Amino acid sequence: MHMETKFPAGFLWGGAIAANQAEGAWREGGKGPATVDMIPHGANRLAVKLGQQPRFEWRDDEFYPSHDAIDFYHRYKEDIALMAEMGFKVFRTSIAWSRIYPQGDELTPNEAGIAFYRDLFNECKKYNIEPLVTLCHFDVPMHLVKEYGSWRSRKMVEFFTRYARTCFEAFDGLVKYWLTFNEINILLHSPFSGAGLVFTEGEDPQQVKYQAAHHELLASALATKIAHEVNPQNQVGCMLAGGNFYPYSCKPEDVWAALEKDRENLFFIDVQARGAYPAWTKRMFREQGIAIEIQPGDEEILKNTVDFVSFSYYASRCASADMNNENTSAANIVKSLKNPFIEASEWGWGIDPLGLRITMNMMYDRYQKPLFLVENGLGAKDVVNAQGEIEDDYRIRYLREHIRAMAEAIEDGIPIMGYTSWGCIDLVSASTGEMSKRYGFVYVDRDDRGQGTLARTRKKSFWWYKKVIASNGADLE
Repeated sequence: MHMETKFPAGFLWGGAIAANQAEGAWREGGKGPATVDMIPHGANRLAVKLGQQPRFEWRDDEFYPSHDAIDFYHRYKEDIALMAEMGFKVFRTSIAWSRIYPQGDELTPNEAGIAFYRDLFNECKKYNIEPLVTLCHFDVPMHLVKEYGSWRSRKMVEFFTRYARTCFEAFDGLVKYWLTFNEINILLHSPFSGAGLVFTEGEDPQQVKYQAAHHELLASALATKIAHEVNPQNQVGCMLAGGNFYPYSCKPEDVWAALEKDRENLFFIDVQARGAYPAWTKRMFREQGIAIEIQPGDEEILKNTVDFVSFSYYASRCASADMNNENTSAANIVKSLKNPFIEASEWGWGIDPLGLRITMNMMYDRYQKPLFLVENGLGAKDVVNAQGEIEDDYRIRYLREHIRAMAEAIEDGIPIMGYTSWGCIDLVSASTGEMSKRYGFVYVDRDDRGQGTLARTRKKSFWWYKKVIASNGADLE
């Protein structure tokens, strides 16, 4: 028997997308090329994402899904109307950094980029939808990668804070909820897509990654400080690719391995939410031979902590002392052992609603800040039936169980601001670059090779989610 699901009044129900997976129009309105525009669909995708295969220019023999994506750039009015029809209270999207600063190191922004986002946020306001805006969602202007080596360079802190200030000032009064870096911990797992890092022969990738992390953490702290100076009403969050690691067995070594894996991911949020490097990093850096260049005053800067902690949750993970075990899930950038006690999605992601409650309890115990679940959803292949309908009961089931788990966490006493399910309209998958790995309540007619009309169709889950929002989460049937 399920308890009555009770969500607080004013709970922010909605959905999430990212500029790089939805907008398209990659050279329009003065936009400069970004890292994501160099990431192809197909055989080379993973090597490029991992920073192992440099890609500073696009090639004619490859397909780049971000170049057109789902054309949200031209269709946002129609798409936001669909979100309003579902009753969205909040819409999470990102600003493409290279729309505002095409090269990334200019002193003045691209006015056409600012105008586009102002129109977009005004469109949200028209329907009383609060924008929740990520400043950097897996995109770095390519010029900054070529010229400075992206986040390995400390100059990036200045470029990012200039960009952040431009956004806070230009969109003041339109946006009050901000996130600095999307899934900041993915920098460790997918360095090029996460942070624009490309490694050269003989370099120590760990050294480069943690130096880049230091620069991102400084940039995030400074952006948080600037946001509060521009408008004290601004609320700024950090963003974690969430999901706890379970020990694969009760062997103490497995328990320790899981703790270390959790720490590796939470390291960034520890700094962003607590304002200092955790104690254990000293030993880790020493043992791995990592020497981070920290300047006087950096510790002071990092004390500008976030107002809330946002996170994505798709799956839990498993770790053992012997992680070279064969049964890892190949589909996942974050390596994990297969958990025999839970089902997996078509892409090998473990489906674990209780894991969401576990993750939320752990994070609130650790940070004592409000949480915001800004990504959660099921990537699946959807079939349009003879009537032109998409009966995505599997998606409804997944979301229902995770919303129930979130209600349990609220009952546990955890303050949670809202819920934005991932890919509320079908978009390009960040992991695989596929369109066929769909998440949305709205179907977009486009395939993995970029063919299709781009027509939008409401799925069965569209009507279900509309009812969930209207009842403030009480009616999940």
